[in-house]
Amino acid sequence: MTIVPILEQNEYPGRGIVVGRSACGKYAVVAYFIMGRSVNSRNRVFRPTEDGIRTEAHDPALLSDPSLIIYHPVRRLGDRLIVTNGDQTDTIRDYLAEGKCFAAALRTRTFEPDEPNFTPRISALVEKDGSYTLSILKSMGGRSESVQRFFFEYPQPIPGTGHFIHTYKENGNPIPSFFGEPEEIELPPASPADFTETVWNALNADNKVSLYVNYISLEDGSETVIIKNKHE
Repeated sequence: MTIVPILEQNEYPGRGIVVGRSACGKYAVVAYFIMGRSVNSRNRVFRPTEDGIRTEAHDPALLSDPSLIIYHPVRRLGDRLIVTNGDQTDTIRDYLAEGKCFAAALRTRTFEPDEPNFTPRISALVEKDGSYTLSILKSMGGRSESVQRFFFEYPQPIPGTGHFIHTYKENGNPIPSFFGEPEEIELPPASPADFTETVWNALNADNKVSLYVNYISLEDGSETVIIKNKHE
């Protein structure tokens, strides 16, 4: 199954990460999207930085609380790419820069303090050879005092296959957290531009905010990055 029916059947998966191997086997495929239900969450755009991207307020006058919505979703450290849905991007980067590991960094973090949703923190680390690790930090049964940490390693990616993890299982109040293993999806032959349009068009029109796609050459590390913002 491709990502399209998964997105079309879920009006609010929240924030999502896709990592996999292109059908031709030559590229690591990475995507990250954000969605929003409130004015504050929807008032965002992705902006490129020297080492990745950051979120910014589209209209600064509408920004009411930057604490959980302004961060660096993507940062590169050497040959490694970090993708997350929060400021744990910086925690991971700092730990890796000190020679420590991805999991150790995330063991210092927990889910977001946005009761009653307790939004999970989702993260990915993509290595030079295209292998990758995904993680989710989530509340146990909606309890503020109990965290669960899950790590999923993919040392031998299969061409044409990716894995999709997102913060919410579906819309709701409170919003139920994602559960289970990352969803295995098919990555059919497509250019970066075509894949970007496919994902963007499948996201709920009212709730989608921004999308980042990166095709990383496994031969020379070059990147093809595309950013889509609803407010542009």
